[in-house]
Amino acid sequence: MNSEKITETFLKYFEKHKHKIVPSDSLIPEMDTTLLLTSAGMVQFKQALLGKQKPIAPRVANIQRCFRTGDIDEIGDRSHLTFFFMMGSWSFGDYFKEGAVDLAYDLIINGYKFNKDKIWATVFKGNKQVPKDIETKKAWLKYLPKERIVELGEKDNFWIVGNTGPCGPSTEVYYDRGKKFGCKKKSCKPGCDCDRFLEFWNAGVFIQYNKTEDGKLEDLPMKSVDTGAGLERFAALLQNKDSVFDVDIMIPITNKIKSLSKKQSKIEIRVIADHIRGAVFLIADGVRPSNLERGYILRRILRRIIRNAQLLEMKENYMEELVKTVIKTYEGTYYKGFNQKEILNTIEEEKQKFEKTLNKGLKKFKDFNFKKTISGKDAFFLYQSFGFPIEITKDLAKENKLKVDEKGFEKEFKKHQETSRAGVEKKFGGAGSFGEKVAAQHTATHLLHQALKEVLGNEVKQAGSDLTPERIRFDFTFDRKLTDEEKKEVEDIVNKKIKEALPVKLETISLKEAKMNAIGLFEDKYADKVQVVSVGKYSKEICAGPHVKNTKELKHFKIKKEKSSAAGIRRIKAVLD
Repeated sequence: MNSEKITETFLKYFEKHKHKIVPSDSLIPEMDTTLLLTSAGMVQFKQALLGKQKPIAPRVANIQRCFRTGDIDEIGDRSHLTFFFMMGSWSFGDYFKEGAVDLAYDLIINGYKFNKDKIWATVFKGNKQVPKDIETKKAWLKYLPKERIVELGEKDNFWIVGNTGPCGPSTEVYYDRGKKFGCKKKSCKPGCDCDRFLEFWNAGVFIQYNKTEDGKLEDLPMKSVDTGAGLERFAALLQNKDSVFDVDIMIPITNKIKSLSKKQSKIEIRVIADHIRGAVFLIADGVRPSNLERGYILRRILRRIIRNAQLLEMKENYMEELVKTVIKTYEGTYYKGFNQKEILNTIEEEKQKFEKTLNKGLKKFKDFNFKKTISGKDAFFLYQSFGFPIEITKDLAKENKLKVDEKGFEKEFKKHQETSRAGVEKKFGGAGSFGEKVAAQHTATHLLHQALKEVLGNEVKQAGSDLTPERIRFDFTFDRKLTDEEKKEVEDIVNKKIKEALPVKLETISLKEAKMNAIGLFEDKYADKVQVVSVGKYSKEICAGPHVKNTKELKHFKIKKEKSSAAGIRRIKAVLD
């Protein structure tokens, strides 16, 4: 069964069982300040799961593109990916544990025709806060013998996205791939580190609790179900492939890498295949390389591609060929409207930057003549001087049988970020991050953001910004060019608010309170307390930046240019006269 048929079967099954089918959300979370990237299908439904927002339907299903860095060190094995497609279904206060198990088993056996004798399930064994999940175990006993139902702990069978928010015990479905994939131990079963038992569906996270910032679990007013199945793992099983890198939607990429390489190495090929796919989708959704947050995640994977491509001695134009292959493979069915030119330009620019320092950094690495461990300071030196993300230093360490002090690196990295912020303040001479001129630009972006929502619709959201004393650059989600009339209307609204001389108020409140009545701009991972900026009663946003005291200080706002920045992302360049 090919991947397109797998997703079609999934959606048709849940549609038949009264689930509303919804589109994939962006990889940039819309209203979740605790996450840098969409790492699970439930992210767009978080407020509904918490009971703070009415669900769009009692039952929902979709195919969500996801990105996770938690398993980045595992890339190259049979089953792990940073970027993947999650087939998911949800029940908001409708069916619960038994209903989820019934649907999962029915679809697995009667829809996908899996061998029922190879199916195993896991349930939560309980901890000090949450009791053993007896109800789900009973539900599985209708279909599986008790020896194929395994109780596992919090690491495997209690699910939460991020550090706080909706969560609960889960039940996962495993497929026994046979002894040839395993460790040969008689005790081998789900939970073992070998490849024999492949977890291919989290058939139910039973959302019962909200984990607060102090670690407490509060009962939610509504019990919900959140499921997730990795498409690539499903495909590996249904297509009888050795790994996720051998399935129909991955093989064009791995084959292209092989054709462009003088050397052939499975690990490097798989790392490049995973990372180039993730990079294309991140850029398509509006992420750009930088040294901050999600931009740094993109930079890390692009630079790791470059390093691994060097090891494989790939042809000079490999990036262009790989980008075209990814787009050709996924255009239409999995994503509509890739901006190939923008994606290529973004990647090539990063490639040129890093290639200039890569060989110098590799030479310096040899000069260090490390013995057993690369210290945090030395790892940070390689990052700061030669742009080596920690993954590249770890790869080099592995090649040379060394260890890396990752905690030491993180400590140095955080120290550097704090120093950089202070340096920006000093450079522009003023309170907060910038001087008076840039503070005015900052306040203008808030007016622009709100004006765009008024003119184009409330679904518009910020996708990035760059401010200098000379101009504003503002990226936002929208799928077409603005008309001259729309641009003028946006301009007029902003200038009207400037003339109204609205007071600009800055206050520090709890993140929880801010989420309820302010817009998040998502430039940083927010702390427990955040700064909220109110421009009169017109705009209210979470923002750590500096601002003027009154909109009259902005004088006059003018849009100079509006163009595409990426697929579904537009860019406005503007000035304050």
